[in-house]
Amino acid sequence: MKIGIVNDLPLAVEALRRALAVRHDYEVLWVAQDGQQAVDFCTAQRPDIVLMDLVMPNVDGIEATRRIMAQAPCAILIVTVDVGANAWRVYEAMGAGALDAVDTPSLSGADAHKSIATLIAKIDSIAALVAERNAPGAAAAAEPRSATNRDTPLVAIGASAGGPSALATLLAGLPKDFPAAIVVVQHVDAAFAAGMADWLNQQSALPVRIASEGDRPEAGVVLLAATDDHLHLKLPNVLGYTNVPAETPYRPSVDVFFHSVVARWPARAIGVLLTGMGRDGAIGLKAMRTKGYHTIAQDEATCAVYGMPKAAAALDAAAAILPLPRIAAALAAAVGAK
Repeated sequence: MKIGIVNDLPLAVEALRRALAVRHDYEVLWVAQDGQQAVDFCTAQRPDIVLMDLVMPNVDGIEATRRIMAQAPCAILIVTVDVGANAWRVYEAMGAGALDAVDTPSLSGADAHKSIATLIAKIDSIAALVAERNAPGAAAAAEPRSATNRDTPLVAIGASAGGPSALATLLAGLPKDFPAAIVVVQHVDAAFAAGMADWLNQQSALPVRIASEGDRPEAGVVLLAATDDHLHLKLPNVLGYTNVPAETPYRPSVDVFFHSVVARWPARAIGVLLTGMGRDGAIGLKAMRTKGYHTIAQDEATCAVYGMPKAAAALDAAAAILPLPRIAAALAAAVGAK
């Protein structure tokens, strides 16, 4: 795999070179010291993947990502000193076309091995995505499905405390011929997920079932996250579960799913954040809005717990803040349901 490094700090470049050296199938094609140089290098020698820093002089990583995707599209992984501290830049870069983000690996210390392994895992995940897209005959074989997915919107819904009742109300308001796929991430123990899916199925004209590894979202079907691990789009149109990030108190995490939608869903998407305690989903909803997706948060008056939607409102993450009884109609209008 040919890799381009974009970073103006010699120490960071050295850390990346050492990390990549553990794999004989990785080749550093070039090193750019700022965003404009990266655009020029991608145009002249397009790599399989670009490891893009965010904060650089002249043209930063966000603008460089935007220009690369316009002029010489290739896979871009954000690699920056502290992803958490640069959250807003990361989400803007993902909105511009970057696929994922990871901290710059350490050169030494107790976390060195772990940080290198995390970087390698991210690169391999993106490599698998690129391989699937470029596989011989894949485009022809997938043509009917590709055409459908290109036209099928995804409604991504997050909820926590008070969520089951809110979800029942929302789903009951959707028509049986609703033309979008729906994926729900509700904070619920894995032991209760199947029962909750069955209960929601009785409230909804749309079929509701738990999401299994490898499932593909499809129009008119509601998939519910079903384990303590995080549901995410591991590939375009393919769902999977991951325990990363392990340290988050919210399981499954709404933010993790929303971010994967931003990174990998190939069609239109709508983000919805319902009642819940805490802040999970707010930053992910902001990332969806930054990319240009329509976003909705439940209003305070109809929330059982005005936590997650409140955090989203504070971040200006929701294009619309609506009472619960109006959200179904807003979704139907947004996707052109009759």
